[in-house]
Amino acid sequence: MNPSERLRVVVTGATGNVGTSVVRALVRERRIGSVLGLSRRRPGLDLERTEWAEVDLSLEGDEPRLAQYLADADAVVHLAWRFGPTHDPVTTWATNVLGTVRVLDAVAAARVPVLVCASSVGAYSPGPGDGVPVSESWPTHGWPGAAYTREKAYVERLLDVFERDHAQTRVVRMRPAFLFKEESASEQRRIFAGRWVPGQLLRPDLLPLLPELPGLRFQTLHTDDAADAYVRALVRDVRGAFNLAAEPVVDGKVLGALFGARPVRVPVPAVRGALSAAWRLRVAPAEPGLLDAVLRLPVMSTDRARRELGWAPARSSVEALEAFLRGVRAGGGDATEPLAGRRFG
Repeated sequence: MNPSERLRVVVTGATGNVGTSVVRALVRERRIGSVLGLSRRRPGLDLERTEWAEVDLSLEGDEPRLAQYLADADAVVHLAWRFGPTHDPVTTWATNVLGTVRVLDAVAAARVPVLVCASSVGAYSPGPGDGVPVSESWPTHGWPGAAYTREKAYVERLLDVFERDHAQTRVVRMRPAFLFKEESASEQRRIFAGRWVPGQLLRPDLLPLLPELPGLRFQTLHTDDAADAYVRALVRDVRGAFNLAAEPVVDGKVLGALFGARPVRVPVPAVRGALSAAWRLRVAPAEPGLLDAVLRLPVMSTDRARRELGWAPARSSVEALEAFLRGVRAGGGDATEPLAGRRFG
């Protein structure tokens, strides 16, 4: 990529947790001339050198419009993803898998030179179990018991075929850990805990004891730090997958210190049974298979991103979680429909 070029970048899913951070990071990058943010609903954001357009990737009828938007793009950042309804996996499949197929077809037709696609730690097969970090070569077959991990793994296969058939497009896959920021907190509370769980309950003085699941160990990252990696991958001549995560790895002790609470061991079957019952009763939106997937996630090595992108997170994993908790308590949000701030409901 010529350093003197002023690039036109199209971002799908531009109004979500990752999308809003990526768009803001792009407009701060001097090599980016303009950004077109695509989403199902036009946001109330007014950002420099940024335009907005509405498109629904789950609809066949929106394919001509998508092709029009990508026709003159120098790069596409594909972030669009739907987390629910978890009781209707056909709906999430239509956006997450079939929507990705439509994006890839449009990128190929327009011969877009660069595609940066959001994958996830959730695409990985279960980890080795010893806590040893895995590289980007670890298998990406996901966990079959959750729609999210199945769909992320399927998208990896779609990218395999696309790379094979369209070598003229430089493809980058970003595999971040769980991404948090203050502005996404209300949305993430609604997605994973439910609309009716008040955020004010997540306070240290109300949680003297914290349930600790055996084997629970996961990585997090502030969304803005992930966005920085996306932009670096877009403007540098790199290909392939990049793991993204901050230190330290989060476990029961880290969470206990974060909440000022004493961790108490709770059997996994009991937690899974309670979650399963709540999900069947439609009280909790997160499907029980997602818990099984989280307990099997590998710890990722971020050596390649640090080495080839010159990237390092500016915030620790604990700082990312602290930002999320501040947002949950305050009803943090942003001027987009997905990130609308609410403390309750």
